[in-house]
Amino acid sequence: MKFENILADINGFGRFQKMILVISFIGRFTLPCHFVLNNFIGAVPSHHCDISSLDEVFFLSNLSEAERLSVSIPLKEDGSLNSCQMFAEPQYHLLLNSSGAADAPTVPCQNGWVYDNTTFKSTLTSQWDLVCDSRGKNKATASIFFVGVMFGAITFGSLSDRFGRRIMLLVSYVSGMLTAVASAFSTSYVMFAVLRFFTGFCITGIVIVSTVLNVEWVDIEHRKLVGVIDSLSWTFGSAALAAIAYFVTDWRWLIVSVTSPLTLAIITWRWMPESARWLIANGKLEQAQMYLKECAKMNGTTELIDTFKTETLSTAVVNEKRARPYSYSDLIRTPNMRKLALRTGIVWFCVASAFYGISFNITGFGLNIYLTQFTYGLIELPAKVSVYYLLDKIGRRRTEVGALLMVGICLGINIVIPKGMSTIRTVVAIIGKGFSAASFATIVLYSSELYPTVIRQNGMGYNSFLARIGVAVAPLILLLDEVWKDLPQVVLCFLALLGATVASMLSETRDRCLPETIEDIERQ
Repeated sequence: MKFENILADINGFGRFQKMILVISFIGRFTLPCHFVLNNFIGAVPSHHCDISSLDEVFFLSNLSEAERLSVSIPLKEDGSLNSCQMFAEPQYHLLLNSSGAADAPTVPCQNGWVYDNTTFKSTLTSQWDLVCDSRGKNKATASIFFVGVMFGAITFGSLSDRFGRRIMLLVSYVSGMLTAVASAFSTSYVMFAVLRFFTGFCITGIVIVSTVLNVEWVDIEHRKLVGVIDSLSWTFGSAALAAIAYFVTDWRWLIVSVTSPLTLAIITWRWMPESARWLIANGKLEQAQMYLKECAKMNGTTELIDTFKTETLSTAVVNEKRARPYSYSDLIRTPNMRKLALRTGIVWFCVASAFYGISFNITGFGLNIYLTQFTYGLIELPAKVSVYYLLDKIGRRRTEVGALLMVGICLGINIVIPKGMSTIRTVVAIIGKGFSAASFATIVLYSSELYPTVIRQNGMGYNSFLARIGVAVAPLILLLDEVWKDLPQVVLCFLALLGATVASMLSETRDRCLPETIEDIERQ
C-alpha cells in the first residue's frame, strides 16, 4: 500500500489539512512583507544639500528659506532643487535674475543632506545618507537580502530532509524573528546589511518547509488547489504591507511590525504536525502512526484507525524506495535532461527578475506608493484565480507563454508612454504585475510536472536557486536608469520575452502522466 492510498482512506483534504494550511498562512504572512520591504525602508525622500553651515560664513540668516535655497543650490531641468550639488559660493544675483546660474561653479554636497519627512519619518536613506554617490548601497541592501534567501533555500531544504520538517520550521521562525528584530536596531549600514543577509537566510526556511508540509499531507486531487491557496498568503501579505507602512513611517519600527506575526506563528507551531511521509521514509513508524491517527480523528474517519499498523506503513516505505541515490549532477548527465534543466532554469530566472523588477519599482510612476503597493498585491488575487482555471483549459505551456508575453508587452508599452501620464503608466504596470504573478504561479506547478519523480526535488531546488539569483539581480537592474531612464524597463521587457520564447520550447503536461524516471524524459 502506497502512502497516497493511506491518505485517501483518511480524507486527504479534511479539517486536519485545513488546520495545517491556516498555521502555515500565519507564518508565511511576513515573507512578502520582508521581500518587498525595501520599497519603504529604503525609500528616497526629496532631499537637497544641507546649507546650514553657510549661514555663519556668508550671512544668509537674514534671507527667507526660499531665498537661501535659491542662492545656494542649482535647479534641475524640471525646476526642482538639485539633490546632489550646491553652488561653490552663494549666487546672490539669482535673487534678481533666476536664469543666470548656468555658468556658476558647483560642488558635491559638503555637509550632508536635508530630507523631506512629510511621507517618511525615517528611512535607511536618511539614516545613513544613501543618496547620490551612495545610492547603490540602498539598492544593494535588497540584493544582499535575496542572496541570503538564495543560500537559505539550499540550506533549509537539506536540513529539513535530514532533521525533519517540523523542527526546521521552528528554527526558521525563531532565527528569522531574532535576526529581523536585531536588524531594526542596527547602528551602522554594514551591521544592517549583514543582519539583512541572515534575515533572508533564516526566513526563507518558512516557505521551503511549510510548502513541503502542505503538499505532503494533501492528496493528489487537491494539490493544485492547495498550491493556489498557499500562494494567496503572498497576495494578502503584499497588500497588507501597504497599510502597515502607511501607519508606521519609521524604518526601524516598520521592520519590527512586519516581523511581529512570527510571534503568533511560534505559538501555533505546537499544533503543526510532522510530515508522516518523512517519518515513514526515515523509519520512525510509531510517530507516523500517531500523526495519522490524529489526522483520522480530526477528519472523522476513525473507523480506519486500527488499520494503521507499523507493518502497513513499512510496506509503503518499501514500495517507495529508490533504486539508487540521485543528485544535482543527474540534471545534466543526459541530453534531454540537460535541455530541460537549461530551459526551466532560464524561465525561472526571467520570471523572477520581471516579477520583482516590477514589484520594486513602485516609485517610478509618480503616484502614491502606498496605493501602488496595495494594488500590486491586490491584482495577484484575480491573476492566481485565473491561473487555477486556465491550467486545465488551455494547458500549462500556453498559460506560461501567454502570461510572460503580456508582461513583456506591458513593460514595452510603458517605455513609449510619456512620463507625464503617471496614472496610465501605473495602470499598465499593475496589469503587468498581475500577469507576472500568473507566470510565477504557473511555472511552479509546471516545473514540478516536467521533472521526473526521482529528481523532482533536486530539479525544483535548482530552479528555485536560479529564481533567487533573478530576484537578487532585479534591484541592480533598476539602477540602470542612471545610464538611460528607460533602460531598466527595456531589460525587464527583454527578459520577459526571452522567458516566453524559452517556455514555448517546453513540453505540455496537461492530462499527461508524470514522468517517473530519467529514462522517461530521454524517450520524449
